[in-house]
Amino acid sequence: MRAFGWKGVLWTAWIGTPFHELGHYFFAKLFRHKIEKVALFEPNAETGGLGHVEHSYKKSSIYQTLGNFFIGAAPMIFGVGILTLLMYFILPNGKEIIAMLLNARASLTTLSQTIPDVFLMIFAKEHLTSWYFWLFLYISFAISAHIAPSKYDRKGMWSGFVWIVIIMLLVNSTALLLRFDITDYILHSAGYLNVFTAIALYALVMSILHYLFTLFIITPLRMMKQARN
Repeated sequence: MRAFGWKGVLWTAWIGTPFHELGHYFFAKLFRHKIEKVALFEPNAETGGLGHVEHSYKKSSIYQTLGNFFIGAAPMIFGVGILTLLMYFILPNGKEIIAMLLNARASLTTLSQTIPDVFLMIFAKEHLTSWYFWLFLYISFAISAHIAPSKYDRKGMWSGFVWIVIIMLLVNSTALLLRFDITDYILHSAGYLNVFTAIALYALVMSILHYLFTLFIITPLRMMKQARN
């Protein structure tokens, strides 16, 4: 991040980082971890740090160990949730977009056909004159720029991921033994998965745009300023 200059980070970090850290905090509390320290936004130009949530857990607790996965992935999960709420309440046609995703059939083909429509609805021509759209665009831009789990976050996810795999295997094995069809339950949640996937892709696009904007605009401006000095 420091390669782009500190200002190139802070113009989105002041919004994106608190949501990133709130995600960690929320899931740490949900999985009953002990919160040691919280800094939602504490930028440090020397280390490149922007914020942190320090927590501890009982390694003997399966529930708390399982939580490590969700705590590590929290910025993405929580970030997508916040973006969904922003879209629903701020974007002029946000309710229609969410409804369309919820009602889409549970198939990759349908989802691949729906997602382009989602982007067309978000960036509709009539939105260009709405300040609600520009507010949504900037906030979502800032959140998306800091939605990815850090290297430290990803490192802590693995112990929880192992337990997720074990639990999924046990659930599927039990369902097979009892001849219980869980397909209906999976299909019932497909609409929510559609929303998550579409918003996550939107966040990915915004994150890439943030990178390109910083690389081709913020960085050259910083270099020009340094050359003058």
